[in-house]
Amino acid sequence: MSTILNRFYKNQGSIYKVLLCIVSTILIVYLFPKSGKFQFDFQQNKPWQYDNLYAPVDFAILKSQDQLDQEKAEVENNIIPYFIYDHDIANEAKAAYENQFASVFTDSIFRDRQRELKAFGLKIIDEIYKYGVVNDLTAFQEGRKIYLRRGNEIEETSIENLNTTDEITALINRKLVNGPYVQAVNRFKELFFDVVQPNVTYDEKLTNKELNAEMSKIAPTKGVVNKGSRIVAKGEIVEQSTYQILKSLQAEYESQTWTASKYNWVVFGYVLLVSVALTMLLLFIKTYRELVFENNTKVTFIFFNIILMVLFTTLIVKYDANYVYVVPLCILPLVIKAFFDSRLGLFTHVITILLLGFIVPNTSEYMFLQVIAGIVTILTISELYKRANLFISVGQITFIYIIGYFAFHIIHEGTVENLEWETFSTFIITGLATLFVQPLIYAYEKIFGLVSDLSLLELTDTNSKLLKDLANKAPGTFHHSLNVANLAEAAANEIGANSMLVRVGALYHDIGKMVNPTDFTENQSTGINTHEDLSPRESARIIIDHVINGIEIARKNNLPDRVIDFIRTHHGTSTVYYFYKKAQEQDEDVNIEDFSYPGPLPFSKETAILMMADSVEAASKSLKNPTSVLIDSFVEKIINKQMDENQFLNATITFKEIQVIKKVLKSKLNNIYHLRIEYPE
Repeated sequence: MSTILNRFYKNQGSIYKVLLCIVSTILIVYLFPKSGKFQFDFQQNKPWQYDNLYAPVDFAILKSQDQLDQEKAEVENNIIPYFIYDHDIANEAKAAYENQFASVFTDSIFRDRQRELKAFGLKIIDEIYKYGVVNDLTAFQEGRKIYLRRGNEIEETSIENLNTTDEITALINRKLVNGPYVQAVNRFKELFFDVVQPNVTYDEKLTNKELNAEMSKIAPTKGVVNKGSRIVAKGEIVEQSTYQILKSLQAEYESQTWTASKYNWVVFGYVLLVSVALTMLLLFIKTYRELVFENNTKVTFIFFNIILMVLFTTLIVKYDANYVYVVPLCILPLVIKAFFDSRLGLFTHVITILLLGFIVPNTSEYMFLQVIAGIVTILTISELYKRANLFISVGQITFIYIIGYFAFHIIHEGTVENLEWETFSTFIITGLATLFVQPLIYAYEKIFGLVSDLSLLELTDTNSKLLKDLANKAPGTFHHSLNVANLAEAAANEIGANSMLVRVGALYHDIGKMVNPTDFTENQSTGINTHEDLSPRESARIIIDHVINGIEIARKNNLPDRVIDFIRTHHGTSTVYYFYKKAQEQDEDVNIEDFSYPGPLPFSKETAILMMADSVEAASKSLKNPTSVLIDSFVEKIINKQMDENQFLNATITFKEIQVIKKVLKSKLNNIYHLRIEYPE
């Protein structure tokens, strides 16, 4: 049991990565659309790029959405609406008329003709309620047929036969103005206004039932393509009719592929392809970025970003595939480059595009544009912390999208006509969305504990609390750190290393000297050397401890691990040679390990550069009469000694790069210690 646990403990990193790969594969396959991937990409009014296509099976031709919408609109326009006639309201209106008639026509001029007037009014009411009164008919077209339901009977009539409440006054005027009862017009208006009420209502429920019945009769297909029939020839323009046949074949294929019998096989195929792609990414990281591979947090971060891009793209494709370019995919290489390097960023970007090829339309066009945009992203942004660089790069990315889309259009169409200008606006939106990369990087730093160049730039501020404390407590060390930072930055620029990272590392590499600043010669302004009263072994221990003290101070001040690495490695396993020789002179039983730094050795170009720049800058203070020959000689001597001690054995730096660094350090020191003419007093 203990053997199994030991093996598990030793291989827990590898086990975690395998589980991460499996979980990522499951999530990505789950996000894929639940349908088979049709093997042909095609667009309307563009040439067919494949061989002649023949119908593999008999299948029905689906109607286009426009055709279905048109047929539905025709049904809606031709449907006859239902209205309900209420006899009770009509009878109540007549009864109210008879009850109120005498109270309205009370004048003596109407007294002798009340019977005639009353009969005339009843005749108007009968005419008003012949087909009934409705509140409003503005939602219905003139001349439209309607069904008027009176109890159990249904009568077909015209909508004009119904009276609205606004038309009652006009009806009274027509009957009375030119008749024998002109003087009674206003009285009748007053009376009818009180008694006439709407008695016809629109029967929405019955009408919708009839509408749904008619809608269900609309056939989704129009004709059949027989097996073996040629659908489209190579190079032929995919016109609207052919396009609809191809869409019908695609729908037939996808509906058959994801049946119960084939579903598991299709999923298994997706799992194989996705797992192969992610495994290739892991192998690339293991082979070329071993430090990243060993850090599970960093590997998780990379996989998380891939899944995030697949998720966003899938959501957009499900909503409307025409907006697939809205997803700012170029954020992915930007983010990976910000935390790691360009090569890993581009490789991750390409793997992600390969995965997205399963779900996006026009796969070849999409993949070409996104790969080119990713390459432009990697090549154009060298220093993300400079805002101008980001804006310039976003402009170039947008321009590449537009040029690429334009090129594909003229290849397919052979003309610049019919350009879809909405697509250009999509590319502009994508470019603007790419600007979100900076707040995204900040969020990632907090979530995953990573460090980007943006954070490194903040750490270079000499007004920060930690560097201010260093300047106040150990001014000589602070000045030394500034000089080392300048030397290391120049060397890093010359060999293509991360100059921002090495500068930050140089600024903080000696913060451990704040614990006992006067124990270091650069801070002994009074001329008193505290080591005169100490044994060589004690002095060596004090000097060596500044590395451990620096790590503790850095952790208390939440400095990133990438910066702490410079504190740990800037002396490697070198020896405090001065006190070691002094101990030998005193005939002590000397163990060289007591006078050696604990390490580890530098493991990157940047940490190796700092070791060289730190040693050279510190030793240069001992030169009394520096000359060009003397400076060149002592730079060679110091760095060659470090090489002889195998201090750069673990660093990813070449012999040629070390020679370039020597040249830079010689040049910089010669400029610092150049001789001036002696001015007269």
